[in-house]
Amino acid sequence: MSLVIEPEIVDRRRRRAALDRLKQVGGFLPTWSELANPAQAANGRAPDLARVDADAPDVGNLWRVHWFNGPDRKSRLDVPMHVVLPPELTGVRAPIAVLIGCNFPMIGAHKVLAAYACLVPRLITGAFDPSRQRAIWPSTGNYCRGGVAISRILGCRGVAVLPAGMSRERFDWLAKWVADPSDIIRTPGTESNVKEIYDKCAELERDADNVIFNQFSEFANYLIHYHCTGQAFDRVFEELRREHESYRLAAFVSATGSAGTIAAGDRLKKEHGSKIVAVEAAECPTMYCNGYGEHNIQGIGDKHIPLIHNVMNTDVVVAVSDAATDALNLLFGDDCGRAYLARRRKIDAELIRLFECFGISSLANIVAAIKLAKHLDYGPDDVVMTVATDSAAMYRSERETYRARTYPDGFDEVNAGEIFGRHIEGIADDRVQELTHLDRNRIFNLGYYTWVEQQGVSIEDFDSRRTQDFWRRLVDTIPAWDRQIEDFNAEIGRNAPA
Repeated sequence: MSLVIEPEIVDRRRRRAALDRLKQVGGFLPTWSELANPAQAANGRAPDLARVDADAPDVGNLWRVHWFNGPDRKSRLDVPMHVVLPPELTGVRAPIAVLIGCNFPMIGAHKVLAAYACLVPRLITGAFDPSRQRAIWPSTGNYCRGGVAISRILGCRGVAVLPAGMSRERFDWLAKWVADPSDIIRTPGTESNVKEIYDKCAELERDADNVIFNQFSEFANYLIHYHCTGQAFDRVFEELRREHESYRLAAFVSATGSAGTIAAGDRLKKEHGSKIVAVEAAECPTMYCNGYGEHNIQGIGDKHIPLIHNVMNTDVVVAVSDAATDALNLLFGDDCGRAYLARRRKIDAELIRLFECFGISSLANIVAAIKLAKHLDYGPDDVVMTVATDSAAMYRSERETYRARTYPDGFDEVNAGEIFGRHIEGIADDRVQELTHLDRNRIFNLGYYTWVEQQGVSIEDFDSRRTQDFWRRLVDTIPAWDRQIEDFNAEIGRNAPA
């Protein structure tokens, strides 16, 4: 397999098919930089979004694939929506700032940004023909939903490949968006069964009309988060420091998943010197101790090291148990749990309402941020930043399953207090590993078995990722991708639809 896709035209016939398809759907593509700073897109190129439903398969929603959407998912903010968790909730002195990802259009999760970044380069270079090829989106949930949404908007046929054991809400959404029920492919297992997804994709790839958009190896996934998500976090930190000049950005915490989001940490480390902290499930501690297992922190993937993870720039690994995230999903989402937080813990009502924005992997990020702050004894000026990638709405069925299994006789405020005591107040700094150079190499080398032995990456390409020069050269291609999008738009031969 090719390691990266370059910003160069590879097939003019397929590129012409993509141009024709974009004309048919009234398409006009935002550049990556316009998504990083959408205020710059207000120059006559962006369509009028006032009448566009954020959940509709409307080409205008391409211009909402950014971090600056308001809570109504229609208006645009100057600063991305975020919340700073107070010490009375976290139990640590360090401010923990959480960027809110559920304001993205169509899927209510930030993975739609990665899907856009992965499909568009193939269209504008002629590496994908929308008139005959199918876009295959392997995922454990949100990325395949984003891929199906972006595919439909751009006149492509998208196919979701995901484990059968993922939340019911994911499948309900997909059923409404795919062109045909056969475009939802269920693979065996749950969150931990990424290998089974790869095996299915290998089978599908035997048909030349199927193109695999593997988020774990698509470097556009890395680049868009470096550029757009990194800039969003930087903008939030800039706002926080307006009121607290002594703040420093101490750390960026992110579950690895496909290793797209954690790419924002590379940018923040470059600009602020912050630590990059990778989060995984304690039940499947691949980075922490070469471990394996099953877990329910949906959306983070495991049992392998993504090809696009810049492991040699990662500073800390934190493992979080799904016992904590399942319990907190109930505490924050149940009426009794919220009543306990308001009456007994005196948590602000607005903050309690914002718990709706925290899905299961978001809760894992928050727990990991607290662990890190305790482990490194961070103080009141040490800002820890993390992300809520999707909302609790994606996990209502998981909450009810957990409630029925754990509290068959009913859930009350006493139970809520027990959860708070165990999984918030009881958070310890266990399973936190500060990485040495030897540790980084160990984790990096784990990727060999997936990418070289199983997926066919050459050993030379695989090893090239060990140095930071590789990642810097990759980032240097961002302006070239913007120019390619500009050229493609010019060839469409029309302005954006009004």
